[in-house]
Amino acid sequence: MSIGSCGSCGYALNLSSSNRSTSDVGSSYQKSLKKGLISFTSIDLSRFTQVDEISCFPFLTWRSYRPKTKLLCRKCGSSIGYGYVYKEHAQCLPKMLARSPYLKLISLAGLNELSDSALYEVGVSGTSLQSFSLYSCSGITDDGLAQVSIGCPNLVIVELYRCLNITDLGLESLSKGCHSLKSLNLGYCTAISDRGISSIFRNCRNICALIISYCRGVSGVGFRGCPSTLSYLEAESCMLSPEGMLDISSGGGLQYINLYNLRSSAGLDCLGGVGSMKKLRVLNLRMCRNLTDDSVVAIASGCPLIEEWSLAVCHGVRLPGWSAIGLNCNKLRILHVNRCRNICDQGLQALKDGCVRLEVLHIHGCGKITNNGLALFSITRPSVKQMVDEAMSIGPSIEDLFRLQ
Repeated sequence: MSIGSCGSCGYALNLSSSNRSTSDVGSSYQKSLKKGLISFTSIDLSRFTQVDEISCFPFLTWRSYRPKTKLLCRKCGSSIGYGYVYKEHAQCLPKMLARSPYLKLISLAGLNELSDSALYEVGVSGTSLQSFSLYSCSGITDDGLAQVSIGCPNLVIVELYRCLNITDLGLESLSKGCHSLKSLNLGYCTAISDRGISSIFRNCRNICALIISYCRGVSGVGFRGCPSTLSYLEAESCMLSPEGMLDISSGGGLQYINLYNLRSSAGLDCLGGVGSMKKLRVLNLRMCRNLTDDSVVAIASGCPLIEEWSLAVCHGVRLPGWSAIGLNCNKLRILHVNRCRNICDQGLQALKDGCVRLEVLHIHGCGKITNNGLALFSITRPSVKQMVDEAMSIGPSIEDLFRLQ
């Protein structure tokens, strides 16, 4: 059934009722009807004149940006509405950049179909860009990243999370073209190694935040000589070596490090090197099952500024480790010990007698702690808030570190 005509001249628009969009029938659909808005999944383009519209803003993300085409009555030119294309965002990139030369931020997050060719215009027109996200753009390779590196020398934030085809060659191109880089997300870039990491530190001396989570090809030796500006490191489920841990600490500026579920090819405890991070304030060692008392002692005595520490599910920590924390961690405010099998009443007493600034203790599922031990802690340290929830992540927000100021 054909419905609808131009409200100005009566020209038939050939809008079919079978093509009306009713996928969101409900309160929002009723609100649209009250506003006089009706959506169609397809229209007869021969009845309309099309005018592309692209708005120019300093920030652009595809989630909030929908390239739109203004639809005019073909007979009288009156405005009828807008047409949106949802599956061809990548093809709109060249047009958008050509018309918006002063963009500072572009996010192409989640565009799996994005190819290297779509990034050519970025290399030509992206000189003003400071933040660029290719989050989960799995189709991008080193060639595409090279285009970005050539044309975007002012980038300070780059997200390459789950860009599975990016290798050390791509990181070398990025580092040579973008010397001002400060925040870099390489999570799940499984094809990179210490060689690529080394090139980043060699050429980007102002880098502050780096994410290498699940990059199993990185042992840490690529951090050798890293700049003192590096203060934030995410390295979840990495395969770091003892030598690599020492190199990671070589810059001397780390204040936050996340080593959740640290892996070791030899099954050894390689965390003793953390003890040389003198500026460290937040440390996440959750589920580091190879952690031993020796490393805990080294960290507790060598990191005097530590304020929050997660040792949840670290079964290798026993009385010597807990005693070292109580004795040395005088600035510790938040401690996580959830599901630690080998913290007992004596270990809890060591924390009670020390850790003079402790404010929050996350404790639950610790089978060797008795009700009496827990009651004694509560009576002696009533100001310490006990919480049973187990925090998956701690410290500063990643979003804040990758937000353009």
